[in-house]
Amino acid sequence: MKKYICELVGTFVLTLVGCGVAVVTGANVVATSLAFGLTIVAMAYSIGNVSGCHINPAVSLSMLMTKKISVKEFVFYVIAQIIGAILAAAVLGVLLSSFKSLGANTYGAEGQLATNVGIALLVEVILTFIFITAILGVTSKKENTAVAGIVIGLTLTLVHLLGISFTGTSVNPARSLGPAIFVGGTALKQVWVFIVAPLVGSLLASVFYTTVIKEK
Repeated sequence: MKKYICELVGTFVLTLVGCGVAVVTGANVVATSLAFGLTIVAMAYSIGNVSGCHINPAVSLSMLMTKKISVKEFVFYVIAQIIGAILAAAVLGVLLSSFKSLGANTYGAEGQLATNVGIALLVEVILTFIFITAILGVTSKKENTAVAGIVIGLTLTLVHLLGISFTGTSVNPARSLGPAIFVGGTALKQVWVFIVAPLVGSLLASVFYTTVIKEK
């Protein structure tokens, strides 16, 4: 139970801080990227020793695929992550006195480089692939334990630096679903993209890791 509570809290913090910074800075690319990346670093060294600090269903899926967690653990991890993201979106809406903009992911809006669903899917799959590959690689060796949180946080910052201009960057189904539920409209209609694409990217990264990177 401690693992699931940590995942709920971790996802809550990631969604609240990351999406919160995105809203208050007008989705400033550098500020938002750092907010998500630094939150991962903070949480990794806070709850990582308890739950592994997945705080992302796509990460949990990769751990399931690489046999680091069981199916039962995966299900409860995802449930905890979704609850954490929903609670964070609710709190953010209260803090902002508005639920119109909570850092929800979309594509096709004015100024966005992802002009259609195909580009949005491709961007999210590729960015998630990069993110998950880095996670699986850095956590595969015990000697990397001390720096794993920093590497993962910096990688999340990296993919945000590119992805924000396209889709706002999801690479995390829970982080996208929470805000979309309250924002509604286009965000809720398009949220399936930000659920499916990160999971596909995670599956591809898991296959790449097990067949190419992992030492036999």
